[in-house]
Amino acid sequence: MLRINELKLPLHHNSDELRSEIIRKLAITANELLDFTIFKRSYDARKKSNIYLIYQLDVTVEKEVEARVLSAFTKNNTVRPSPDTRYHFVAQADSSFPENEQQRPIIIGFGPCGMLAALVLAQMGLKPIILERGQDVRQRTKDTWGLWREGKLNTESNVQFGEGGAGTFSDGKLYSQVKDKRHLGRKVLNEFVKAGAPEEILYISKPHIGTFKLVKMVENMRAEITRLGGEVRFNQKVAMIHRETMVDSQADNQGRITGLTLSNGETFHSRHVILAIGHSARDSFQMLLDQGIYIEPKPFSIGFRIEHPQSVIDAARFGNEAGNPILGAADYKLVHHCKDGRSVYSFCMCPGGTVVAATSEEGCVVTNGMSQYSRNERNANAAIVVGIEPEKDYPEHVLAGIDLQRKLEKQAYDLGGRNYSAPAQLVGDFLRDIPSTDQASVSPSYQPGICFGDLSKALPDFAVKAIREAIPAFNKKIKGFAMDDALLTGVETRTSSPICIKRDKEFKSINTQGLYPAGEGAGYAGGILSAAIDGIKVAEALALDLLEVEVTS
Repeated sequence: MLRINELKLPLHHNSDELRSEIIRKLAITANELLDFTIFKRSYDARKKSNIYLIYQLDVTVEKEVEARVLSAFTKNNTVRPSPDTRYHFVAQADSSFPENEQQRPIIIGFGPCGMLAALVLAQMGLKPIILERGQDVRQRTKDTWGLWREGKLNTESNVQFGEGGAGTFSDGKLYSQVKDKRHLGRKVLNEFVKAGAPEEILYISKPHIGTFKLVKMVENMRAEITRLGGEVRFNQKVAMIHRETMVDSQADNQGRITGLTLSNGETFHSRHVILAIGHSARDSFQMLLDQGIYIEPKPFSIGFRIEHPQSVIDAARFGNEAGNPILGAADYKLVHHCKDGRSVYSFCMCPGGTVVAATSEEGCVVTNGMSQYSRNERNANAAIVVGIEPEKDYPEHVLAGIDLQRKLEKQAYDLGGRNYSAPAQLVGDFLRDIPSTDQASVSPSYQPGICFGDLSKALPDFAVKAIREAIPAFNKKIKGFAMDDALLTGVETRTSSPICIKRDKEFKSINTQGLYPAGEGAGYAGGILSAAIDGIKVAEALALDLLEVEVTS
């Protein structure tokens, strides 16, 4: 099979034209082309008047034709043999596993990272036990709507905590910038399709699922893990990990995981624990630090959500092709480097979506973005955030980033009226430093509601200054971005984990054998796909250690 890269065709073409272009590209006859499939399809919209679709294709021809074609492209890698993108398991348990309960691996957290780790371990016959502090995805959805519709927060079942993780209430983006030579991302997407995701996520360049489809998909993946011998337990909050000191180690504070205890007093014994707790498990971070796990502070970002009419973004990106169903609702990705050295960028852009309440703590307001699969809501939204660093902005102690997040979230709660409404301001007023009193043409989507005022009080002065500099600069790239009627809602503080639980090349905690920090919460991922890929990598490392498989290079 042959892989063709970078095959360009005009936006408005048909399947016959695609087939003809393949024949022309390979210099073969129509009869020699046996079949082809689309591996990936993207678009080039840099010239709005001339938008192209770009294909990667897998083409089937006879062996002698394949050899002839490859010999003609020896100095041009646009045509090459199709790579093997199948997933290959690194180990497999025999039917006797587990010989005792201590052998069963434990996974803390059931978001994308924990879920894929659990699935791969179950597929290898290792029967993992998954402990999730929140509720199953159906009950969690009800609890989340309780905050959005009634202002009632469940601190253990919300946008951050529960089956599916924070990504369940998001745009459901399934792309990342992870270097993926082993095609682990393809493994993730294939499992999602098996669980009910649309097959198009396998080939479109920026796949997404959306919350409603994610809910059913998550349930199906849980059912598969259970069928393979895994065990998923909800409302199971880990209160303590058990760690024995390694007296024979030459390094200080070296230990080994031996088990954990839940908040209900139940204890589990295991020497292999994956920590996939997500970026908002603040109490768990404190517990781990108290137990001697090595943690470092890391950079993250703070800012606001910005909303525009989706039609404005579509027109700016696609011109007369705005609304084309192949292109869908337009997105954007923006970066501005400020005069003072700060960086401002767009984050988690949600075409045709809504701004949602995403707090997990009482008396705090946090914003996030969400879209359904259709992406057909009136507004586009994205976070506009400023990068901050521990050495400069929160140097006090390891968890000082959490203190800063909480401080800003409590300020937003006060500015919003102390009822989980969020503070908001029109972009034009924000740029002119004038408090807003009412909405204009852009209707706010945040529930349970907003309170207009002065967002300069919601963030540190340096962040406000940076965002005021960035928005006009973004307007040069996206016409209408700085429109007066666009809406800012605060605050966005959970962009990534404020800490990193350091691990070694075998994916273990650098000072605790048997503990595998993973995913967003540990500081090793950012988004559904990268977290899921990290979950697979950690599961593989655990399996190799547990089954005592020798790794050969």
